[in-house]
Amino acid sequence: MSLSIQTNVASLESQNFIRINNNFQNNTIQQLSSGYRINSSGDDAAGLAVANQYAGTISTLTQGVLSANNAVNTLQIADGGISNISTILNRLQTLATESASSTFAGNRATVNNEYQGLLTEINRQASSINLNTGGTYNANLVTYVGGGNNAANSQVSVNLTGTNNAVDATALGIANTSVAGGGVALTGNSVLLSDTATSFLSGSNTQVLTFNVGTSTGNQQVAVTLNGGASGLSGDGIVNALNNNTQLAALGVSAAIGSNGQLQLSGTSAFTVAAAAASGGTAAVTALSTAVNTGNYNVTSTGFAGITAGTETAVFQTGTGSTTVTLTSANAGTTANALSAINTQLSGTGIYAVEAPNTTDISFQSSSSFNINETTNATGDLFGLAAPGAVAVAAPTAASSATGNAIAALSSLSTAINNLGLTQGIVGAGENKLNYAINLAQSQITNFSAAESGIKDADVAQEAANLTKAQVLQQASLAALAQANSAPQAVLSLLKG
Repeated sequence: MSLSIQTNVASLESQNFIRINNNFQNNTIQQLSSGYRINSSGDDAAGLAVANQYAGTISTLTQGVLSANNAVNTLQIADGGISNISTILNRLQTLATESASSTFAGNRATVNNEYQGLLTEINRQASSINLNTGGTYNANLVTYVGGGNNAANSQVSVNLTGTNNAVDATALGIANTSVAGGGVALTGNSVLLSDTATSFLSGSNTQVLTFNVGTSTGNQQVAVTLNGGASGLSGDGIVNALNNNTQLAALGVSAAIGSNGQLQLSGTSAFTVAAAAASGGTAAVTALSTAVNTGNYNVTSTGFAGITAGTETAVFQTGTGSTTVTLTSANAGTTANALSAINTQLSGTGIYAVEAPNTTDISFQSSSSFNINETTNATGDLFGLAAPGAVAVAAPTAASSATGNAIAALSSLSTAINNLGLTQGIVGAGENKLNYAINLAQSQITNFSAAESGIKDADVAQEAANLTKAQVLQQASLAALAQANSAPQAVLSLLKG
């Protein structure tokens, strides 16, 4: 290479290496300072694209874990509320069991007041945890956790939709239950004993209620005279007068003021009742109003006035067997004789015949189910059938017996407890699903973070060595540049004479 003053190639090469070494040193310092191997897309465009995908997934999963934890907390609140409602249902069962006993001597109205208050409390608590019918959480609860290969795989669902998964009294099927003492209301009666402003039968007026009660010795008639005295009786006074009647009490017939404010009668015995007109004043019940104990299986004959000719037979079928009753003009020429003959033949079957309120027909009643099949008609047909055949027997009405409401409530409560358990199972399973999803998401966050780190993070040990190398190269480049810059001065020695 020729000597030249104009162009110092060695210096130019040294300057270029100084620039390269300076960039190398600056890049190494930047990596050590930031901790990242990739600080701009120029450092590794392809690697940065992949690392950014990992970073986005990590952000989704991180928020997903937070959302899932919030969902678990929400379900735990609901779970606690459901557990409390379960405790209330246990108390309702206790009250219903207490009222369902025919030997219960307390006030069923007082028991029912607590019962109804607890139903209201169930509704309040169900609303508080948003699991009432149509409530916020009575829905398909979806939590987006992330980490899946599509939206569906990234979500966790806890399906609490529908009435079956609500826990208010209506959804549990107990909203209309009661443990109040039931009874039979008198047909045609409109007198409200609940009217505390009214004095009944005042001025020493009276009213007679005639009861026909089935006993082991046959139809027993009890006439109860209600006497208002000078100042009259209150509604409670009328009820007390009936309940204090020793004959009725011995026969198991009791009185109460029903939810409609009118007189209601109940008892396990077969009975009918008819009210005569009051002698004056305000009557305790409407005159000629009547009742049949529909708390029993029952059927009333139609238009019977006594057998005048021929023979009538009917087969009474119970769970323990069948009994044939035979009536003729000799033993059933009158209603009274027919009652005696029927009860004698049905003795031990649990079926009782009592005089119907119209005093001509006969009411057949039993606490157990029974069927009647009339096999032969007679003149003066007991059941008023055009031809022999089956006689329809009505099933008991729950509200017509003292314990019927409570027994029906127990059945509903048993179903409610089962339904509540199903809902609680869904909530518990949902908590577990979310916890499993959280565990997976945490694992994915760790693994995706490791993958991102492998691409984007700087190797500090390597970069520290590179910094030392860059510093040495920079210093060597500067020293070489100094030598290259001084090289053209050698030309001057050729010009010295």
